Amino acid sequence: MVESSKDKNIQILTYSEVEEVKGYVGNFEVKIRKKARSVDMSKCTGCGTCMEKCPFKVPSEWDLGLGTRKAIYTPFPQAVPNVPVIDREHCAYFLRGKCRACEKFCAAGAIDFDQKDEIISETFGAIVVATGYSLIPWEKYYGEYGAGRYKDVITGLHFERMLQASGPTGGKIVRPSDGKEPKTVVFVQCVGSRDEAKGVPYCSGICCMYTAKHAILLREHVPDSQAFVFYIDIRATKKNYEQFILKAQRDYGAMYIRGRVSRIYQKGDKLVVKGADTLAGTPIEVEADLVVLATAVVPQPDAAEMGRRLSIPYDQYAIFTEAHPKLRPVESVTRGIFLAGCCQSPMDIPEAVATGSAAAAKVCGILSHDELTLEARIAKVNTERCSGCLTCVNVCPFEAIVADKVDSRTVSRVIPSLCQGCGTCAATCAAEAITLNGFNNSQIFAQISAPFEKPAKEVASGSPNE
Repeated sequence: MVESSKDKNIQILTYSEVEEVKGYVGNFEVKIRKKARSVDMSKCTGCGTCMEKCPFKVPSEWDLGLGTRKAIYTPFPQAVPNVPVIDREHCAYFLRGKCRACEKFCAAGAIDFDQKDEIISETFGAIVVATGYSLIPWEKYYGEYGAGRYKDVITGLHFERMLQASGPTGGKIVRPSDGKEPKTVVFVQCVGSRDEAKGVPYCSGICCMYTAKHAILLREHVPDSQAFVFYIDIRATKKNYEQFILKAQRDYGAMYIRGRVSRIYQKGDKLVVKGADTLAGTPIEVEADLVVLATAVVPQPDAAEMGRRLSIPYDQYAIFTEAHPKLRPVESVTRGIFLAGCCQSPMDIPEAVATGSAAAAKVCGILSHDELTLEARIAKVNTERCSGCLTCVNVCPFEAIVADKVDSRTVSRVIPSLCQGCGTCAATCAAEAITLNGFNNSQIFAQISAPFEKPAKEVASGSPNE
C-alpha cells in the first residue's frame, strides 16, 4: 500500500464506494462516492493527537470487538493514507452537539465537521473486482455452540488478531473473558462450511491450513498448551500442505479428532466441547479454556448489489461467476471487467496472488492497444422490421440496446462494445427484427444439414454410395 501510494500513476481512494458504472470496455464511466471524513486530507499530518484526545471509545471493527478504538480513528496502524476519519454514529458532536476535543487540539486545523460526501466521476479502460470475503454470522445459526453468549468461543480471525503484535492483546493469546492464558484450546472446523442445513454447502478451502497454523502458533506462544482439532476430513491438496498438517500433529502435539462437535456449553470457568470420534466410534468430551471456530467464508454482504451495478453474474451465494472456469478464469462475461481473489470463490493467499496477477495481465493486454477487436457474435437490428416496442431494451442484461430514431420512427439500436452475444434480445423479439451474427435461421439450418450433405469429391467421382 505504501509503495502504491507513492506511484504517480496510482490514485488510492479510501473511504469511498462505487455508486454507478456505465459504459463499456475502454470507456467505463464510474461514479464514486467519497464519504465525508470530517478531516481535511490536505492539512492532516497524521500526528495522531486527535485520536489521543478523543474521550469516547467504541468496539474496534478491525479487532473484531476484542479491542476498542476512538470515535476518530484510523482503521489499523498501517493504514494508507495515515489520515483518520470521524465516526459520525458515535461522535459526541454529531450526536449531541458537544465535545469537539479533536478540533481543539489539532495543530494543523484539519478537522472539518461541515464536510459533505462528494460524488466524483472517472473514466476507466478496465475494472478489476477484488471485493474480498466475509465470514458467516455463526451466532445466528449455531445456538448449540453458544450463539455468541460465551466470550471464550471465538473465530479464527479473533485468534489471528490476538497473535498480531499490534493487536488488542499485544501478541498474547488470552481468554477474552478473564485475560488468562489458555492451556487447552479446541479448534472446530467446518462451522458453516459444507452444511446445507444452516450454512453453505461448499468448502471454504482455507480452514484446514490456518487451523494447523494456529495450532502450531499456540504451542509456540504457550509451550505447555494442548490443541484439539475436530474435523470432518482434511483437505490439504497443494504443495507441501500435507507435510504442514503432519508437522502440527507430530512436532507440535496437536490432536486431530475426526468428527463433528454437537454442543458447547459453560461449566464453571471451562467450556465443555461435546463431539464424537468417528474413527474410534465413541463420544468424546473436552474441557477447554478457549474454543476457536473455523467459520465459513462467504461473499461481502453487498456483493450481489455490486454485481448488479457492474452487470456481472453471480450464483445463489452472491459469488461472482467467471466467463469460463478453465479457459477464462479471471474474466467476467462483461468485457473489460475482471475478477481477483475471494470474490469469485474461497481461496488462499497463493491463489489470490495468482488471480490478481492474471487480472493485471489481462488489463495490460487491453490498455496496451490503441484499438480493440470486438467479438463477431453480436446482435444487430433490422430497422425496417423493428416495431419499436423496445422489449429488447428491457430484457438486455448488459444494457447494450438503446432506443433510437430512424425516419421519425422509434427503433432499437445495439451498442456493439456492450453486446456480449447472449442472444436474449433475439429470442424475445416478436417481430424477429434482431438477429445474432452467425446465428440467423439460414446459418443454423446450414449447420444442421451440413453433416448430411455429400462431399463434393464423392459427387464428382461418381461414388458407388450415390
